[in-house]
Amino acid sequence: MSKKDIKEFLLRGALFGGLGSIIVGFVLWMVSLGIDDFYLSGGHIFLAIVSGYILAFVQAGTTAFHQIESWSVVKSCGLQLLLLYLAYLGAYLINSWIEFRWEVVLIFSGIFIVTYLLICSIVIIVIKCVTKKLNSKLK
Repeated sequence: MSKKDIKEFLLRGALFGGLGSIIVGFVLWMVSLGIDDFYLSGGHIFLAIVSGYILAFVQAGTTAFHQIESWSVVKSCGLQLLLLYLAYLGAYLINSWIEFRWEVVLIFSGIFIVTYLLICSIVIIVIKCVTKKLNSKLK
């Protein structure tokens, strides 16, 4: 990974990281509407906002991996999966959004990995179809 690739990761993350805070605020607001005795401390809110920022930063930043021409699709998707998994698992555990029990972590991990692979497969199929159409138009 070159310095240019690292800069691209950091730039994309920084540009879109703020969306995480907005999403966290919206979710907390929606949850508070449905619960009469809803209470969160300032520390909980701050932790959720920071976690949301980090999640959005990593999510946006890892899209730069797909622009590295020397990397295979497997390598870019694999590294993206690993970083997203670690970021989400860390945020979910730190915020107590899931319990730290091995069976809960295994269920979370299974759902996360299957969902990622499904979305990644759909994106790859769509890109291949679009590329095939464009190539046929060029011929």
